[in-house]
Amino acid sequence: MGDPRLLQVARPVERLGTPELQALITDMEDTMRALNGAGLAAPQIGVGLRVVIFGMAANPRYPDAEPVPRTVLVNPVITPLDEELEEGWEGCLSVPGMRGLVPRHLRLRYSGFDAEGGAIERSVEGFHARVVQHECDHLDGVLYPMRIRDLRNFGFTEVLFPGQILEDD
Repeated sequence: MGDPRLLQVARPVERLGTPELQALITDMEDTMRALNGAGLAAPQIGVGLRVVIFGMAANPRYPDAEPVPRTVLVNPVITPLDEELEEGWEGCLSVPGMRGLVPRHLRLRYSGFDAEGGAIERSVEGFHARVVQHECDHLDGVLYPMRIRDLRNFGFTEVLFPGQILEDD
C-alpha cells in the first residue's frame, strides 16, 4: 500500500496466447503460491495489465469457505446479479498484516478470457464472488480498505484476531 502503481487503472491485454502473457501468469502463480494467497492481480507485482488469478482448495485461513476453482482471468468484466451485499473480512498481500470488514456483492457473473483466448463466463456467489471482486478491484486501482464502511472494522490482524494465524490474501 502506498505504491502508486496500485492506484492506477490497468490496461487491457491486447494479445492472448503469447509467451509474454504466459510468463506473466507463471510469475503470478509462483508469487501467489509462495505467499499462500487466494488470488493475485498483475498490478500487485508491478504489471499494469488486466490479468487476475485466483483459486484455492481447503485453506486454514478460510475454514468455512467453499473451494474456488483455479482460474486465470484476462480482461475480466463483472456484473452483479442483484443488489444484495454481504460484509466479510478481507486481507491483501498489498496491505500486509491487516484485515477489514468489506461489503461485496453476494452474487455476480464474471466473464473474460483464459491465457489462450478461450472465453470464460461464470455465475458465482459467496466466497468465490468475494475473491473475484477483490482481485478485479486491483485492476481499477482500488484496495479493499477503500471499500470499508466503518474504519472501526479495520486493523492489524493480530489485534483483531488474537491467537489466530491468518495470512494476507
